[in-house]
Amino acid sequence: MTLIEERAKQTQVRRLTRPDPAARSRGGQRFLLVGLALASVYSIFPVWWLIVAATKDRTSLYQTNGMWFADWHLWSNLHQVFTYENGIFLRWTANSFLYAGAGSLGGTLLALAAGYGLARFDFPGRGLVFACVVGSFLIPIALLTLPLYLLFSEIGLVDTPWAMLIPCLINPFSVYLAKVYTEATIPYELLEAARLDGAGELRIFFSIVLRMMTTGGATVFLLAFVNTWNAFFLPLTVLRGEENWTLNIGLYNWSGKRAESGIDLTSLVLTGALLSIIPMAIMMVAMRRYWRTGVTLGALK
Repeated sequence: MTLIEERAKQTQVRRLTRPDPAARSRGGQRFLLVGLALASVYSIFPVWWLIVAATKDRTSLYQTNGMWFADWHLWSNLHQVFTYENGIFLRWTANSFLYAGAGSLGGTLLALAAGYGLARFDFPGRGLVFACVVGSFLIPIALLTLPLYLLFSEIGLVDTPWAMLIPCLINPFSVYLAKVYTEATIPYELLEAARLDGAGELRIFFSIVLRMMTTGGATVFLLAFVNTWNAFFLPLTVLRGEENWTLNIGLYNWSGKRAESGIDLTSLVLTGALLSIIPMAIMMVAMRRYWRTGVTLGALK
């Protein structure tokens, strides 16, 4: 056997024993799919349990399988939720929509304006201001709740809608997102062209910048809405009367009545919890089109 034949034989042996890249890729994809499937089951599991539990009465809730349906009592549970204590659940729902909707809308507008200013205006101390913004959203909101309560007590805003709306208007993390999105989508050339055409700064912001930042604004609004809708510690501290409570505080109060007065409202709490996640699901579906179609809004023609 010549040297050339021997090397050719060795090369063929190495090719036969070498792992197939396509096989390794398929193995990695299977592993990824299994991991995603397990994560999906883990995420859906609490929602499925909540749906099943909302269809049961109090007896079936404790005596039947928690992961499958028993006697159907969903409609009676819904009727009790909407009529208990003269329909206070509807008032809590309206309060949650007010705090999350109006507060997030105003907070989004302020965040977009602040982020645009930090990204496209050069002024003394801009770096320090941005550092303060970044440092602010690293502070847990729980640490600010007591100072906010003391401040609102001094000016008489405790147990009023303003005690929830004012903190919602100021969100440093939303300012950070707006700044990053502005830097990626709003070019200096476009702003200079608008100024040369005689447009003022307010007109540039409302007519050009806001329209190009629809995608970023939708993201900021959705994050703020979900955060305010799920807020618990702040409304628990600054809201006292039942007429001003949010859904989370109201359901928490219902769940505590069993220990206080012996009244078991578990079925109503679970049904109310199921109803409380529907607005967020609708919001996610409604905002999806902005993320999908708004990616090219910042492009120059």
